[in-house]
Amino acid sequence: MSAASRPRSLQDWLRWQESLNPRAIALGLERVDVVARRLGFDPAATPTLTIGGTNGKGSTSMLAATMLREAGYRVGLYTSPHLLHYNERVQLQGEPVDDAALCRAFEAIDAARGEVPLTYFEFGTLAALWLFREAAVEVQVLEVGLGGRLDAVNWVDADVAVLTNVALDHQDWLGPDRESIGREKAGIFRRDRVAVLAEREPPVSVLTQAAAIGAPLQRLGRDYDYAEDASEDDSRWHWRSGATQLRSLPRPGLAGNAQLQNAAAAIAA
Repeated sequence: MSAASRPRSLQDWLRWQESLNPRAIALGLERVDVVARRLGFDPAATPTLTIGGTNGKGSTSMLAATMLREAGYRVGLYTSPHLLHYNERVQLQGEPVDDAALCRAFEAIDAARGEVPLTYFEFGTLAALWLFREAAVEVQVLEVGLGGRLDAVNWVDADVAVLTNVALDHQDWLGPDRESIGREKAGIFRRDRVAVLAEREPPVSVLTQAAAIGAPLQRLGRDYDYAEDASEDDSRWHWRSGATQLRSLPRPGLAGNAQLQNAAAAIAA
Protein backbone atom coordinates (compact mmCIF):
# COMPACT_ATOMS: atom_id res chain seq x y z
CA MET A 1 0.00 0.00 0.00
CA SER A 2 1.31 3.44 -0.85
CA ALA A 3 1.77 6.07 1.83
CA ALA A 4 -0.89 8.22 0.18
CA SER A 5 -3.55 5.51 0.31
CA ARG A 6 -2.66 4.15 3.76
CA PRO A 7 -5.46 4.37 6.38
CA ARG A 8 -4.98 7.17 8.90
CA SER A 9 -7.26 6.32 11.84
CA LEU A 10 -7.68 3.05 13.74
CA GLN A 11 -11.19 2.65 12.38
CA ASP A 12 -9.89 3.20 8.85
CA TRP A 13 -7.31 0.46 9.38
CA LEU A 14 -9.91 -1.98 10.75
CA ARG A 15 -12.35 -1.37 7.89
CA TRP A 16 -9.55 -1.88 5.37
CA GLN A 17 -8.40 -5.11 7.05
CA GLU A 18 -11.90 -6.54 6.78
CA SER A 19 -11.73 -6.12 3.00
CA LEU A 20 -8.21 -7.46 2.51
CA ASN A 21 -8.96 -11.20 2.63
CA PRO A 22 -12.12 -12.45 0.89
CA ARG A 23 -12.71 -14.96 3.70
CA ALA A 24 -13.58 -13.77 7.20
CA ILE A 25 -12.21 -17.06 8.57
CA ALA A 26 -9.18 -18.55 6.84
CA LEU A 27 -7.45 -21.00 9.14
CA GLY A 28 -3.79 -21.82 8.62
CA LEU A 29 -0.39 -20.56 9.75
CA GLU A 30 1.25 -20.01 6.36
CA ARG A 31 0.34 -16.34 5.96
CA VAL A 32 1.26 -15.44 9.53
CA ASP A 33 4.52 -17.35 9.26
CA VAL A 34 5.64 -15.43 6.16
CA VAL A 35 4.88 -12.00 7.60
CA ALA A 36 6.10 -12.77 11.13
CA ARG A 37 9.49 -13.85 9.83
CA ARG A 38 9.74 -10.76 7.63
CA LEU A 39 9.15 -8.74 10.79
CA GLY A 40 11.93 -10.61 12.54
CA PHE A 41 9.70 -12.36 15.06
CA ASP A 42 10.91 -15.48 16.86
CA PRO A 43 8.15 -17.93 17.91
CA ALA A 44 10.09 -18.85 21.03
CA ALA A 45 11.59 -15.48 21.99
CA THR A 46 9.18 -14.43 24.75
CA PRO A 47 7.86 -16.60 27.61
CA THR A 48 4.31 -17.36 26.52
CA LEU A 49 1.13 -18.66 28.11
CA THR A 50 -1.37 -19.69 25.43
CA ILE A 51 -4.98 -20.31 26.44
CA GLY A 52 -7.51 -22.17 24.32
CA GLY A 53 -10.84 -23.89 24.82
CA THR A 54 -14.51 -23.45 24.09
CA ASN A 55 -15.57 -21.36 27.09
CA GLY A 56 -13.65 -19.41 29.71
CA LYS A 57 -10.63 -18.51 27.56
CA GLY A 58 -11.00 -14.77 28.05
CA SER A 59 -11.57 -14.99 31.79
CA THR A 60 -8.65 -17.37 32.31
CA SER A 61 -6.39 -15.16 30.21
CA MET A 62 -7.34 -12.06 32.17
CA LEU A 63 -6.87 -13.81 35.52
CA ALA A 64 -3.48 -15.24 34.53
CA ALA A 65 -2.25 -11.89 33.21
CA THR A 66 -3.37 -10.15 36.40
CA MET A 67 -1.59 -12.70 38.62
CA LEU A 68 1.62 -12.37 36.61
CA ARG A 69 1.45 -8.58 36.70
CA GLU A 70 0.86 -8.54 40.46
CA ALA A 71 3.86 -10.86 40.82
CA GLY A 72 6.00 -8.13 39.31
CA TYR A 73 6.30 -9.17 35.66
CA ARG A 74 5.82 -6.88 32.68
CA VAL A 75 2.89 -8.54 30.91
CA GLY A 76 1.29 -8.32 27.49
CA LEU A 77 -2.25 -9.70 27.10
CA TYR A 78 -3.96 -10.48 23.79
CA THR A 79 -7.64 -11.48 23.77
CA SER A 80 -10.59 -11.44 21.40
CA PRO A 81 -13.23 -10.40 20.66
CA HIS A 82 -13.52 -6.97 22.27
CA LEU A 83 -16.54 -5.69 24.18
CA LEU A 84 -16.60 -1.97 23.38
CA HIS A 85 -13.31 -0.92 21.79
CA TYR A 86 -10.82 -2.81 19.64
CA ASN A 87 -7.99 -1.58 21.88
CA GLU A 88 -9.23 -3.96 24.60
CA ARG A 89 -7.71 -6.82 22.62
CA VAL A 90 -4.12 -5.70 23.21
CA GLN A 91 -3.14 -4.74 26.75
CA LEU A 92 0.16 -3.78 28.33
CA GLN A 93 0.37 -3.91 32.11
CA GLY A 94 -3.41 -4.16 32.35
CA GLU A 95 -4.13 -1.14 30.15
CA PRO A 96 -5.38 -1.21 26.55
CA VAL A 97 -2.89 0.22 24.07
CA ASP A 98 -3.91 3.46 22.37
CA ASP A 99 -4.97 4.04 18.78
CA ALA A 100 -1.60 5.48 17.77
CA ALA A 101 0.26 2.37 18.94
CA LEU A 102 -2.05 0.04 17.00
CA CYS A 103 -1.81 2.17 13.86
CA ARG A 104 1.98 2.13 14.15
CA ALA A 105 1.95 -1.66 14.41
CA PHE A 106 -0.47 -2.00 11.48
CA GLU A 107 1.79 0.19 9.32
CA ALA A 108 4.78 -2.03 10.07
CA ILE A 109 2.79 -5.19 9.30
CA ASP A 110 1.43 -3.78 6.05
CA ALA A 111 4.92 -2.77 4.95
CA ALA A 112 6.18 -6.30 5.62
CA ARG A 113 3.33 -8.36 4.23
CA GLY A 114 3.77 -7.53 0.55
CA GLU A 115 0.97 -9.32 -1.28
CA VAL A 116 0.09 -11.69 1.57
CA PRO A 117 -3.68 -11.35 2.17
CA LEU A 118 -3.83 -11.40 5.96
CA THR A 119 -7.18 -11.75 7.68
CA TYR A 120 -8.54 -9.27 10.21
CA PHE A 121 -7.59 -11.61 13.06
CA GLU A 122 -4.13 -12.28 11.67
CA PHE A 123 -3.45 -8.54 11.43
CA GLY A 124 -4.52 -8.13 15.05
CA THR A 125 -2.41 -11.05 16.26
CA LEU A 126 0.71 -9.78 14.54
CA ALA A 127 0.05 -6.26 15.87
CA ALA A 128 -0.11 -7.61 19.42
CA LEU A 129 3.18 -9.48 18.98
CA TRP A 130 4.78 -6.39 17.42
CA LEU A 131 3.70 -4.18 20.32
CA PHE A 132 4.74 -6.74 22.93
CA ARG A 133 8.19 -6.92 21.38
CA GLU A 134 8.42 -3.13 21.27
CA ALA A 135 7.45 -2.94 24.95
CA ALA A 136 9.91 -5.72 25.87
CA VAL A 137 7.31 -7.64 27.88
CA GLU A 138 8.65 -10.37 30.16
CA VAL A 139 5.70 -12.68 29.52
CA GLN A 140 2.81 -12.67 27.06
CA VAL A 141 -0.62 -14.23 27.58
CA LEU A 142 -2.31 -15.11 24.29
CA GLU A 143 -5.93 -16.19 23.89
CA VAL A 144 -6.67 -18.47 20.95
CA GLY A 145 -9.25 -17.10 18.54
CA LEU A 146 -10.76 -20.23 16.94
CA GLY A 147 -9.74 -23.82 17.47
CA GLY A 148 -6.04 -24.03 18.19
CA ARG A 149 -3.86 -25.95 15.78
CA LEU A 150 -4.43 -23.61 12.83
CA ASP A 151 -5.19 -20.42 14.74
CA ALA A 152 -2.82 -17.46 14.16
CA VAL A 153 -1.92 -17.37 17.87
CA ASN A 154 -0.49 -20.88 17.56
CA TRP A 155 2.42 -19.55 15.48
CA VAL A 156 3.97 -18.70 18.85
CA ASP A 157 5.44 -21.59 20.83
CA ALA A 158 3.68 -21.76 24.19
CA ASP A 159 5.85 -22.42 27.24
CA VAL A 160 2.64 -23.41 29.03
CA ALA A 161 -0.71 -24.09 27.37
CA VAL A 162 -4.12 -24.09 29.05
CA LEU A 163 -7.16 -25.86 27.63
CA THR A 164 -10.21 -24.64 29.53
CA ASN A 165 -12.74 -27.14 28.14
CA VAL A 166 -14.00 -28.71 24.94
CA ALA A 167 -17.60 -28.40 23.77
CA LEU A 168 -19.32 -28.34 20.39
CA ASP A 169 -18.29 -25.09 18.73
CA HIS A 170 -17.42 -24.03 15.18
CA GLN A 171 -18.18 -27.56 13.98
CA ASP A 172 -17.93 -26.54 10.32
CA TRP A 173 -14.27 -25.73 10.96
CA LEU A 174 -13.21 -28.01 13.81
CA GLY A 175 -15.17 -31.23 13.36
CA PRO A 176 -18.49 -32.83 14.29
CA ASP A 177 -17.81 -34.04 17.84
CA ARG A 178 -15.81 -33.38 21.02
CA GLU A 179 -13.05 -35.77 20.02
CA SER A 180 -12.29 -34.07 16.72
CA ILE A 181 -12.67 -30.60 18.25
CA GLY A 182 -10.46 -31.57 21.17
CA ARG A 183 -7.77 -32.75 18.77
CA GLU A 184 -7.77 -29.35 17.06
CA LYS A 185 -7.69 -27.43 20.34
CA ALA A 186 -4.87 -29.58 21.72
CA GLY A 187 -2.78 -28.36 18.79
CA ILE A 188 -1.55 -25.54 21.05
CA PHE A 189 0.40 -28.05 23.18
CA ARG A 190 4.17 -28.18 22.67
CA ARG A 191 6.61 -31.03 23.05
CA ASP A 192 7.93 -31.46 26.62
CA ARG A 193 6.04 -28.36 27.82
CA VAL A 194 3.27 -28.37 30.40
CA ALA A 195 -0.36 -28.40 29.34
CA VAL A 196 -2.98 -27.48 31.95
CA LEU A 197 -6.40 -29.12 31.53
CA ALA A 198 -9.20 -27.28 33.32
CA GLU A 199 -11.78 -29.97 32.57
CA ARG A 200 -12.21 -33.03 34.74
CA GLU A 201 -13.14 -35.30 31.82
CA PRO A 202 -11.40 -34.03 28.68
CA PRO A 203 -11.82 -35.84 25.35
CA VAL A 204 -9.52 -38.82 24.84
CA SER A 205 -8.07 -37.05 21.79
CA VAL A 206 -6.65 -34.33 24.07
CA LEU A 207 -4.89 -36.87 26.27
CA THR A 208 -3.65 -38.75 23.21
CA GLN A 209 -2.16 -35.61 21.67
CA ALA A 210 -0.38 -34.70 24.91
CA ALA A 211 1.07 -38.22 25.19
CA ALA A 212 2.18 -38.23 21.55
CA ILE A 213 4.37 -35.15 22.01
CA GLY A 214 5.40 -35.75 25.61
CA ALA A 215 3.58 -32.74 27.01
CA PRO A 216 3.36 -33.15 30.81
CA LEU A 217 -0.21 -32.67 31.98
CA GLN A 218 -1.63 -30.80 34.94
CA ARG A 219 -5.21 -32.08 35.13
CA LEU A 220 -8.00 -30.68 37.25
CA GLY A 221 -9.05 -33.27 39.80
CA ARG A 222 -5.82 -35.23 39.49
CA ASP A 223 -2.82 -32.89 39.66
CA TYR A 224 -4.55 -29.84 41.09
CA ASP A 225 -7.99 -29.02 42.43
CA TYR A 226 -10.03 -26.39 44.19
CA ALA A 227 -12.89 -26.21 46.68
CA GLU A 228 -15.21 -23.55 47.98
CA ASP A 229 -15.03 -22.65 51.65
CA ALA A 230 -17.39 -24.91 53.60
CA SER A 231 -17.85 -22.30 56.33
CA GLU A 232 -20.49 -19.61 56.37
CA ASP A 233 -18.06 -17.31 54.59
CA ASP A 234 -18.53 -18.59 51.03
CA SER A 235 -16.56 -15.66 49.63
CA ARG A 236 -13.37 -17.69 50.02
CA TRP A 237 -12.02 -20.77 48.28
CA HIS A 238 -8.99 -23.06 48.40
CA TRP A 239 -6.53 -24.37 45.80
CA ARG A 240 -4.12 -27.28 46.11
CA SER A 241 -1.57 -29.16 44.06
CA GLY A 242 0.28 -31.97 45.80
CA ALA A 243 1.69 -30.60 49.04
CA THR A 244 1.05 -27.00 47.98
CA GLN A 245 -2.10 -25.43 49.38
CA LEU A 246 -3.41 -21.92 48.96
CA ARG A 247 -6.19 -21.34 51.46
CA SER A 248 -8.80 -18.63 51.94
CA LEU A 249 -8.33 -17.10 48.51
CA PRO A 250 -10.66 -14.24 47.54
CA ARG A 251 -13.19 -15.10 44.86
CA PRO A 252 -12.39 -13.76 41.39
CA GLY A 253 -13.82 -10.34 40.62
CA LEU A 254 -15.55 -11.83 37.58
CA ALA A 255 -19.05 -13.16 38.30
CA GLY A 256 -20.10 -16.80 37.96
CA ASN A 257 -19.21 -20.11 39.61
CA ALA A 258 -17.21 -21.17 36.55
CA GLN A 259 -14.70 -18.46 37.40
CA LEU A 260 -13.30 -20.59 40.23
CA GLN A 261 -12.41 -23.26 37.69
CA ASN A 262 -10.83 -20.62 35.46
CA ALA A 263 -8.88 -19.13 38.35
CA ALA A 264 -7.70 -22.57 39.47
CA ALA A 265 -6.37 -23.25 35.96
CA ALA A 266 -4.66 -19.87 35.88
CA ILE A 267 -2.91 -20.62 39.19
CA ALA A 268 -1.81 -24.02 37.91
CA ALA A 269 -0.41 -22.41 34.77
